[in-house]
Amino acid sequence: MSEFPSPEDLLARPFFFVGVGGSGMLPLAQILRGRGARVEGSDRSLDQGRTPEKFTALEAQGVTLHPQDGSGIVSQDQIVVASAAVEASVPDIARAEDLGCLRLTRAELNSILFNTSGAGLAVAGTSGKSTVTGMLGWIMHHLGREPTIMNGAVMKNFANAERPFASAVAGGQSLYVSEVDESDGSIALYRPAVGILLNVSLDHKSLEELRQLFGDYLSRSRIAVVNADDAEALAHLPRAEEVITFGVDQLKAQIGIVPGSVAEGPMRQAALVVDRHDGSEHPLRLNLPGRHNLSNALAAIAGAAAAGIPVAAAVEALAGFDGLSRRFELVGVSASGITVIDDFGHNPEKCAATLRTLRAHEGRILAFFQPHGYGPLRQMGAELAQVFAAELTEGDRTILCDPVYFGGTTDRSEGSERIVRLIEDAGGHAEYIPNRKAVGDRLASVARPGDRIVIMGARDDTLSQFARDLFARF
Repeated sequence: MSEFPSPEDLLARPFFFVGVGGSGMLPLAQILRGRGARVEGSDRSLDQGRTPEKFTALEAQGVTLHPQDGSGIVSQDQIVVASAAVEASVPDIARAEDLGCLRLTRAELNSILFNTSGAGLAVAGTSGKSTVTGMLGWIMHHLGREPTIMNGAVMKNFANAERPFASAVAGGQSLYVSEVDESDGSIALYRPAVGILLNVSLDHKSLEELRQLFGDYLSRSRIAVVNADDAEALAHLPRAEEVITFGVDQLKAQIGIVPGSVAEGPMRQAALVVDRHDGSEHPLRLNLPGRHNLSNALAAIAGAAAAGIPVAAAVEALAGFDGLSRRFELVGVSASGITVIDDFGHNPEKCAATLRTLRAHEGRILAFFQPHGYGPLRQMGAELAQVFAAELTEGDRTILCDPVYFGGTTDRSEGSERIVRLIEDAGGHAEYIPNRKAVGDRLASVARPGDRIVIMGARDDTLSQFARDLFARF
């Protein structure tokens, strides 16, 4: 990283974020503002009038916003931060090139802050990263460790009227908790003191590429924390030097669950956590449902243990964890008993976890899925179709609309119609309704008392408003 400025030099220069409202960009802007840096930015969503409340909140935190027309790039001193996928034709990028501004990707900036902290705690894996990052960050905060937290989702424990989009916490520089991303290969930039690996499954890359990226990641981690329930994750154990394992099912995992101790309700659960280093048992109360969240909690507890936190203290702290926005978030239950849930599920593993959690309790499931792009749909569409066909039963319904598309260049030749055909070919029941407004009308017309409606998808903040508007119809 020697070609980049030091953190001290970085903070002395002004930043400009292209796409400042993005889930990976907004928390970095918040962290830099919290550390006193001058931060400006632009966003296509701002220009299009989408999610205005997010940009109002950013401005209230001292971030100056500009149209995405190049007018905000005025000096060679500005450090321009943009996703690696941002097109060179975007006026802000073209202007930055003309002026010779230093450009950093989101991951490059985050890795500089992470690697130069006193200790970086990284959370990796195909699914569950944001939840475990929020859990681990909350444990550290609750216990007075003053962590800086970089997350891809709003953490309810840290959100308030002044900071409604709290996907980051600008704490001290001695502890940096962050999710790290394999989808663009940027996980290779991080040098963790503690490296957590949750799972390895198909998402944006092939399994062969993922195995290489995650194996290298564990080899760079001073202490590796690995999910013993996930065969793919466990296969990377030889790459790590010092390891703590966790698992709901594996009786040999060092941080685990006492068999038979799990008591689950529709929106919360309890269990006995066992620390097999000394055989001690600790009662866990978790305000989140589902086996996957029990696994997430163990990951956070094991990650905290690797950072020197007693298991008992970590377990106690999680009783106060309120969860994340759009992670199995209850929008409401109507007077007639119709439940609406807002969820980030967008890849096979995430969608399966959400549907299994719903299926564990009574009521028909109406699942609406908005794909988060045409490329991901081509990459994992067949696996997604298998999930919806396998996890939903005869009376349940799946509805897909067209993938979210906000412009740019992409191949749109294969869309949601193909996935609906694949679900039906696999024995499931699915409908293709291109327009999201029409989807809302359809759901409102078929819902009946006792139904659970889940709104699923990523990269589109307006899904939450769609879920709230739908609930208001019941």
